Formats: sequence, C-alpha cells, structure tokens
Amino acid sequence: MKRVAVVGTGYVGLVSGAGISDFGHQVICADIDTDKIERLLQGEIPIYEPGLKEIVDRNVAAGRLLFTHDVPAAIRQSEVIFIAVGTPQGDNGDADLTAVFAVAETIGKNLNGVKTICTKSTVPIGTGKKICTILEKFNADHHPFYYVSNPEFLREGSAVKDFMHPDRVVVGASAPEAYAVLRDVYRPLYINETPLVETNVETAETIKYASNAFLALKISYINEMANLCETVGADVHVVAKTMGSDGRISPKFLHPGPGFGGSCFPKDTRALLGIARAHGLPFRTIEAAVEANEGQKQRMAAKLEQLVGDTLQGKTIGILGLAFKPQTDDVRESAAIPMIRFLERKGATIRAYDPVANESMRCHFPQVIYCERWEDAVRDTDAVVILTDWNEFRGMDLQKMRQLVRHPRLLDTRNILSMKELAALGFAYDNVGRGIRP
Repeated sequence: MKRVAVVGTGYVGLVSGAGISDFGHQVICADIDTDKIERLLQGEIPIYEPGLKEIVDRNVAAGRLLFTHDVPAAIRQSEVIFIAVGTPQGDNGDADLTAVFAVAETIGKNLNGVKTICTKSTVPIGTGKKICTILEKFNADHHPFYYVSNPEFLREGSAVKDFMHPDRVVVGASAPEAYAVLRDVYRPLYINETPLVETNVETAETIKYASNAFLALKISYINEMANLCETVGADVHVVAKTMGSDGRISPKFLHPGPGFGGSCFPKDTRALLGIARAHGLPFRTIEAAVEANEGQKQRMAAKLEQLVGDTLQGKTIGILGLAFKPQTDDVRESAAIPMIRFLERKGATIRAYDPVANESMRCHFPQVIYCERWEDAVRDTDAVVILTDWNEFRGMDLQKMRQLVRHPRLLDTRNILSMKELAALGFAYDNVGRGIRP
C-alpha cells in the first residue's frame, strides 16, 4: 500500500484519487478551495460524473480516501504526490501553468523524505523540466525525489470507467525507481495486463497532446465531410459507418455534429499549436482542425437562420442541450455558447433545457429562460435546436412536440431524430450531413 496525495479535486484529481484509493492505497485529496473540500467532507460531489459518488463513498467508508485543504500536510504525509490542478487556456492561447507551478513550489517546500512527484495535469512538452527546477529550488534540505509524467486520458461522462479500465497507462520518467513506484500504484491494472507504457518525460507529455489533437482532427474531418454530403446529396451516416468498418480507421469519433467542445480538445489543440510555433514548426493539420471547428459552430447558427427563413428578431427559440456532451454538466466550449450569443445578437428569446447543465450555463447567460423539462423549453417556440445528444432527447415524443411548438421547425445538430417521422409530422428540419426536408 502506498500513501498518496492528490493535489486538485476537479475532474482529474477527484476521479484519480478515488480510483487509486479503490486500488487499496491510502489517498488524501487536497485542495486550497476550502468550500470544495467542505462539500466533499459532507459527502457532496462538486462535479457531475456518473459513478463517481459511489466509488468515493465506498472508499471514504473504508478509510482509504480522505479530504483536506491543508495541502502542505498532505504532501508531508505522502510518499507519492499527484499534481492534478487545472491548466486553463491563457489569453495568448497557451496553457496557463500558474497553478501547476504553485503546487510544485509547495511540494518543494514540504519535501521531508524520498518522494515521487507525478503530473497528471495536461501540460506543454518541457513542463516537467520546469517543475523539477522549481522542486530543486525550494527543496532546502535536498531531499531526493523522482519526477514522473503520468498523463490522464479521462473522458467526461465516463471518467470513472476510463480510470478503472484504461486502454493504457503512460509513465514518463528518467529513473527506474520511479517506474517501480508507479507500477505499484497501478498494480491492479498491471496484473490485468493493461498496457503500461514506460518512456521518458518528454515523450509522455507529447503522447497526451498527440492523442487529443488527433481525435479533434478526426471530428473536424467528419464534420467537413458531412458538409460536403449535404452539398452533393450523400448521407454522412452511411459514409461514416462504412469508413469506420475499415480497421485502419475505426468508427470512433466519426460522429458529425456542431463542433467539438469541452475542457480538453479546444484547449489542447491550441496549446499544441503554441508549442509548435515556439519551436518554429508549422502544424497545418491541427491549424485546419481548429479553424474547421470554429466554422462548424458558425455553420449551425446559419442553418438555424435559414430554417426559420425570416428575421430572428422577436422569435422564440428552444435549445435542447447545453453541456458540450452528454453525461456531464460541463459547458466549457459547448456548441450552445456561440448559438446563444448569435441568437441574442439577433434579438431572439431563448428557452433552454439540459438534464444537468442548466445551472452551469446560467452563470454565463442569466437572461436565458431555463426550463426543467424539454416540453417547457419547446413550448410556443418558433424553432427548436438540439445541441447535445442526451438519450432523453432521442426518445422525445415528436407528436407531442408538434403540438407544443408555435412553428414546427427543428435543427438536429446531432442527427438523433428520425427524418421520416419529422417529415410525417410536418416539421421543416435540418441536420448535419443528411439532407433537408422542408
């Protein structure tokens, strides 16, 4: 059993801490946000993530998972320390490493024995060297330490599953002792033959960005292919399904829609571009993916305006789905944000509903009318837009919707509804890459 501290209790830190404690280790999750820690101590999970409360409650009850706002004490009591704080996008598009470096300084000041410091936060290539410099600077008593890059590959909405059943675990280090420590931490996965990739720090840091940027590129590609399908009369679903049957391509992330969002893909693609620019290298494929993604979000607004066929001034629009994807309350870079901004500029009234993300979006757009049911969001509207593919929306009673709306117009940016049923009910509708039926 290892004594582990996880600094940061956001998506990555809380899921990782709970998961590591479930492996049998003693884990302290620490955060300077006292309000968040108090909520956790009261048994409240501050983020929406399916399955997370169950695994937290189980390990708290077993005495393996603790929470504290005393970060220095957590560091001193532990032999393995994970840095899992946020790295938001800065004003220049690069990752803001302020929190990471602050944690490194705190760790350096509280080293009191041999420790292994692991960075889970997504950081630019070369950050590991900077963290080691900070650790050495504040390590007054010159305690030995090992540094590891251990990037996370967690998808919001399925983060618990991804942590407990990963495709791979990447460990980037420069000392064999560090590999041994991480093998022990992840021993239950290692025994089950989860691929454990042992490499150097820079390679581990690069793997994280390379993976996310490639998936973003794949999404932008299928979105642009969907736009072509609309023009030539092809069905992008058949195109994508047939492409995905090729083992070299795979069907994952070949789902057309309103553009990718969330806390990772937009931030990481821009950060990767910043890294490439800093080294004087062009990165044309990722530049194109970022540009295509922004264009796709604008295209959805244009589609809605064309569907309404008249000025949006004074119209009421119903928005179904505010989170950037289902099974999360995260609205960062959500396709709903540019859509709401567009509609507000055009003078429309917005009625919106999301199963869990209403409050998250209310912080950004308090003037939107937030509803507790999809039926209330579509009532007396001049058009409806689906922006998140929640299962609840897949099963909506379209005949009931037809009775509730003022005008039967629907933009399905996730392609989750039956075009045949919409046509039979007299809806004017549009989607992404499957054709328009007035």
